[in-house]
Amino acid sequence: MTVAQQVGENLRTARKAKGMTQQKVAEAMNKYQSDYSDYERGLIQLDYDKIIFLCNLFEITPNDLFDMG
Repeated sequence: MTVAQQVGENLRTARKAKGMTQQKVAEAMNKYQSDYSDYERGLIQLDYDKIIFLCNLFEITPNDLFDMG
């Protein structure tokens, strides 16, 4: 599994733990749902601003996001 795929899996886990849909997260980011889905599938790498935004939204740390365990 690549880093991008693991980050995507961690995003999915964090989003579901918050009870949010991909659509709701995408709206919060001013993105289309399909764009956010690409993050969760590891097809697009996140930039620093998006990492911080998503960590704040999901109330997780960057360490949680990049946890490869």
